[in-house]
Amino acid sequence: MNIHPRPGRLRRNHVGGSETAQAAVSGSEGVNGMKVKNTIAATSFAAAGLAALAVAVSPPAAAGDLVGPGCAEYAAANPTGPASVQGMSQDPVAVAASNNPELTTLTAALSGQLNPQVNLVDTLNSGQYTVFAPTNAAFSKLPASTIDELKTNSSLLTSILTYHVVAGQTSPANVVGTRQTLQGASVTVTGQGNSLKVGNADVVCGGVSTANATVYMIDSVLMPPA
Repeated sequence: MNIHPRPGRLRRNHVGGSETAQAAVSGSEGVNGMKVKNTIAATSFAAAGLAALAVAVSPPAAAGDLVGPGCAEYAAANPTGPASVQGMSQDPVAVAASNNPELTTLTAALSGQLNPQVNLVDTLNSGQYTVFAPTNAAFSKLPASTIDELKTNSSLLTSILTYHVVAGQTSPANVVGTRQTLQGASVTVTGQGNSLKVGNADVVCGGVSTANATVYMIDSVLMPPA
């Protein structure tokens, strides 16, 4: 199944001397012609994100700490610019994801383009997180009926997205183990080196630092327990 989202551009704005990120919509079309509201939906995730600010975090992973069989290929395809590993390290995580060509579907899901009632950009950019980021190929594994449901089922989409986020940044050297997600349920990371797994998903490339998060690109969408 092919999904062709039209990712919203995310930009950084200076407000009162501090840098924040928000979704900037190009035109009014979203996924499959849906209109996108340039607003942040009020969800339970926002409260969880604020609580996460108080969590002690580990330092972001250095470029040399990247793990996963897809890292070399990604770095070669994106050697410079905002999509490069170095470029992503300069931006908040939602902005960095929007610049990553492997994460356009995830960007659509978290920025209100897939479902106008679910926009988590500001929350993701305001805390310290570890993000297990499904690639475009991961989303393509989902049935078309699931994608259609997520366009209108805000609580389900929010639950799935927050199930991919853990409070605090965790480097590859420390990521193995069971961790509680912002959704409430836990995920378990196993393996070592270039063979890490998050649940049943393989890490394609992990330990990618952004300005406020450590990202692990994974090859399957994680589904929270019922």
